[in-house]
Amino acid sequence: MARVYVSVGSNVDRERNVRSSLDALRERFGRLDCSRVYQTEAVGFDGEPFYNLVVGFDTDLAPRELVDLLHAIEAAHGRRRDQPSFSDRSLDLDLLLYDDRVVDEPGLVLPRPEILEYAFVLGPLAELAGGLRHPLLGRSYRALWDDFDTSGQAMRPVEL
Repeated sequence: MARVYVSVGSNVDRERNVRSSLDALRERFGRLDCSRVYQTEAVGFDGEPFYNLVVGFDTDLAPRELVDLLHAIEAAHGRRRDQPSFSDRSLDLDLLLYDDRVVDEPGLVLPRPEILEYAFVLGPLAELAGGLRHPLLGRSYRALWDDFDTSGQAMRPVEL
């Protein structure tokens, strides 16, 4: 079994889509460890605020199989892949970490680069897995978060 961490985000019917996606993940994988849910502004486009969180769980699926399943859950929630990268999302499920594997293949990069780019990814990941170390940098996610410049990336915890 591998321990994985997945970011969850939505800015379209966000409460319903986030809750429903967590239900779908629980149905397939059982127990989920969940960070707090944060409201964040859209990044890279003008859009409604997002709800974001990170979940951790164990899986017997290979990384590509897991990504395919995450895409299927997104599609079931109305996600379309023919839209620009920076646009409204009914649901966004991104595989951040798969144990401490390093992968750089077309369509699959682990650890996911966005961990180091966005507060709404690194903050919740550090909340759940702060003691783990980034496999390329050797630094803990807590230390990376402590040094992260959050200016322009405000996050506000919300109740879901």
